[in-house]
Amino acid sequence: MNTKKVLMVLTSHADLGDTGEKTGFWVEEFAAPYYAFKEAGLQITLASPLGGQAPIDPKSELDDFQTPATVKYYADSETQALIANTHVLAEVNSEDFDAVFYPGGHGPLWDLASNNNSIELIENFLKANKPVATVCHATAALLNVKDSAGEYAVKGKAISGFTNSEEEAVQLTDIVPFLLEDELVKRGADYQKTDDWHAFAVQDALFITGQNPASSVLVAEKLLNQLNK
Repeated sequence: MNTKKVLMVLTSHADLGDTGEKTGFWVEEFAAPYYAFKEAGLQITLASPLGGQAPIDPKSELDDFQTPATVKYYADSETQALIANTHVLAEVNSEDFDAVFYPGGHGPLWDLASNNNSIELIENFLKANKPVATVCHATAALLNVKDSAGEYAVKGKAISGFTNSEEEAVQLTDIVPFLLEDELVKRGADYQKTDDWHAFAVQDALFITGQNPASSVLVAEKLLNQLNK
């Protein structure tokens, strides 16, 4: 049996709007799925729009947000080196992978939502009948993806992502370039959510999406189940 290969696409965006604060990817949303994939024997490749060091959201390094997966990551110099040397997104080919996973953090709202290389990559995964998984703010990477008929690919699909009320709770409603929940609804997605900060993930055809950091393991599990079919 061939080893399944998963591409994990991280943000390259490090600035939290005009606040002077930093953002990036959320450590837990990378670490928990990464180790789930690794334990399942998948071959993992990391990429980002700019390549090189993918920026970590400093807030995700605070004590309140640590989990066994993040503790493992901070003790794992080999994986930290991979994060410091991600592949340039434009140079990776969807044909080389069986699935793609996008960890969240606020960064994707600024770059992955509108990055043409990312959009084309996801469109190619869908055309090849391969699953596309996102968690939290990384669902923004799906916003401008279109299907073969030129419609938004999320139209009519059950999709989750960071909610308006969660954005309000972290006091970034007026900082982010758009509210993910609103934009998904505008594109005709069947937007789904549960209570703030509770784990929630949904699969609809090739899309597997999670609401928030608590949902990252659920998304990874659904992706692994899909790959094992």
